[in-house]
Amino acid sequence: MALNGGGATTSSQAYLESKAVGDAKSLIAELCRHFYPLGWVSGTGGSIALRVHDDSLPRPRQLIAMSPSGVQKERMEAVDMYVLSESGDVLSAPFPKPYPNKPPKCTDSAAVFMKAFEMRNAGAVIHSHGIESCLVTMLNPSAKEFRITHMEMIKGVQGHGYYDELVVPIIENTAHENQLTEALAEAIEGYPRTTAVLVRNHGVYIWGDTWISAKTQAESYHYLFDAAVKLYQLGLDWSTPNHGPLQDGKTVGGVGEIQKSLKAMESVPRCILLDIEGTTTPITFVTDVLFPYARDNVKSHLSATFHTAETQDDIKLLRRQIEDDLEGGIHGAVPIPADEEGEEKVIAALVANIEVMIRADRKITSLKQLQGHIWKTGFSKKEIKGVVFEDVPPALEKWHASGKRIYIYSSGSRLAQRLLFGNTNHGDLRKHLSGFFDTTVGNKKETRSYVEIFESLGVDQPSEILFVTDVYQEAVAAKQAGLQVMISVRPGNASLPEDNGFKTITSFEEI
Repeated sequence: MALNGGGATTSSQAYLESKAVGDAKSLIAELCRHFYPLGWVSGTGGSIALRVHDDSLPRPRQLIAMSPSGVQKERMEAVDMYVLSESGDVLSAPFPKPYPNKPPKCTDSAAVFMKAFEMRNAGAVIHSHGIESCLVTMLNPSAKEFRITHMEMIKGVQGHGYYDELVVPIIENTAHENQLTEALAEAIEGYPRTTAVLVRNHGVYIWGDTWISAKTQAESYHYLFDAAVKLYQLGLDWSTPNHGPLQDGKTVGGVGEIQKSLKAMESVPRCILLDIEGTTTPITFVTDVLFPYARDNVKSHLSATFHTAETQDDIKLLRRQIEDDLEGGIHGAVPIPADEEGEEKVIAALVANIEVMIRADRKITSLKQLQGHIWKTGFSKKEIKGVVFEDVPPALEKWHASGKRIYIYSSGSRLAQRLLFGNTNHGDLRKHLSGFFDTTVGNKKETRSYVEIFESLGVDQPSEILFVTDVYQEAVAAKQAGLQVMISVRPGNASLPEDNGFKTITSFEEI
């Protein structure tokens, strides 16, 4: 067992009685008293666990303090807490309390807590029974996710901003909380961005790097859950950017009305998925503006930012791709020297490879990520302005106002997409968009990519998504996944096969 600064092992009685452990136990009692009037830990429900902060120990080796089960949370004291090892073994348990003269038992959520600590390296985990976290799972009993967008409090959740769609997985409740462990682990693995998991008809588990982060996020999540419930009561849709009237079975009317509405609207898409090049934006803008700007500024960008974490991450991805290219015999690929050979040699080799990749218009994540970072500089310096067709802004505004969710799917990185739509010749259009997809979900000419998108959008059928593209092979792949498809015919687009079987449009006004 690792030693602390005083020389005692973390399992020793001296360490268990140390100030660090005492502070952690006192903090849990304080937080429970704070959460009680919020309804998060009433009726002895809910619980908190956090790591014992000790700078002399790496986080995975720090002990974990945990609230007990079946006790009045607002009356707890530091002496009532359990202390567990990093592997979940109980090192310290509370003494019996006055009547009924038995010690509190460790929380039934212990195994669930330990899974969050293990899989997310969390600093603290909060389990709340707040009524809003229960109700929000009941709005749609078949939903496996809670989704909300365009709410200021989304910014309180780690890694999210106002324009992002916050997605929280929902798992089914069990008779005993320790039986939730496997389902929670699957949800954590399946949703790498999430910092919370809802349990239907039960509550929510929320974690953060520190107790401050966990508390901040818990307050933000509960605000958003409460907002969704109240919007539902008003007949408004919390999951769309404009929060317009509920549609497609979310209505508060009777079952017959819902079924009637669904039948009438079964061919009307709820989500519109748009390609960029040749669909929203002229091909010439990409080929004559964006690509040349990235190509001409590769060397200066790498030289100016070489030692930043962002560029080092870009270089790591490029090295991996170039190694694969060399093994595959890709024409033009040249080895990248080791860092020890000097920054200039590394940059020169990277530039040579990138120029070949750009000329070949390769749709690979490593190139697109770097291009996005170069374009970010160009947009910030006002050296680039995004271009969209004249019919695009009014169409986005109309669809947005009608409650449709609009997404972008492009081979360009999500950063590049946000930059383009945030800095267009018609202003910032991101207010109409619910999200962005890039090649991290898969190649645009592969059916599996569109299945991945469907499974992440929270609709019941892939046919509820309309995909608009200018590329025939992409249209075929999307149709095979069950999406509705239209092909965009714009000036400069490639010709289509005769009798291609798809509806074609020359303007978004036709949608």
